[in-house]
Amino acid sequence: MLNLLDHYKSLWNLSAEGEPFETPSGLLQAVTYADAPCMLKIARRDKDTRSNHVMTWWNGDGAALVLKYDERTILMERATGRNSLTGMARNGRDDEASRIICDAVARLHAHAPPYPPGLVPLDIRFRSLTLAAQQQGGIFALCHKVAQQLLVEPKDIAALHGDIHHANILDFGQKGWLAIDPKGLLGEKGFDYANIFCNPDIATATAPGRLERQVQVISEAAGLEPVRLLQWIAAWAGLSAAWAIEDRTNPEPAMTVAGIALNKLNEIN
Repeated sequence: MLNLLDHYKSLWNLSAEGEPFETPSGLLQAVTYADAPCMLKIARRDKDTRSNHVMTWWNGDGAALVLKYDERTILMERATGRNSLTGMARNGRDDEASRIICDAVARLHAHAPPYPPGLVPLDIRFRSLTLAAQQQGGIFALCHKVAQQLLVEPKDIAALHGDIHHANILDFGQKGWLAIDPKGLLGEKGFDYANIFCNPDIATATAPGRLERQVQVISEAAGLEPVRLLQWIAAWAGLSAAWAIEDRTNPEPAMTVAGIALNKLNEIN
């Protein structure tokens, strides 16, 4: 893939800034294009090209603008702002960070069909939770039951980012806060807000009263029913914990968030 980086830097007349680095979804390098700071990204796998398709389709409205595109590879604007939603959430500005995220997500969801090709329906995305519910039972079965209720009767369908959290909404200076690294899903808008509650870190996510407070803030900012949002939190956190088991990482953080959400739902019911 390093050879591909060199190919596109030559093809698109890019100047490298720093060393390439890898993420689970691709190979990236900071570059300049026409004297502007940009990011060159090459998708690692076929499924990772969905991210490129969605980023291109959003056309800079709510997400970083894609300047050049070639199937597996995109050249997009690079965030150079100094502010961080993670830092805000950890330092007494959690409500403000959540409202900024909600504003960015609303812009993404406002894009009307026809949608880009290859978006993954949410019922397929939740297959890992179905398996965990069958194999593990317990909290996974409870989260799975909630997820199935949501998936059977979806509301407000949109092209979803699929991985909204504090590090995927970046400060682009005068252009404001814009999204990067979507998964490219199709389903109910509420799904995109649920991962905020598992972030920016486990200490913040599980702090006493934090989930309840952010349900209030986010449901108001995003125009969501609080109970429906709690259901999506439980479903998402259960799915995240199921993925952790598959990846042989620690599922406890996500399970803790799922437990808080399920307890709140039980109190309401």
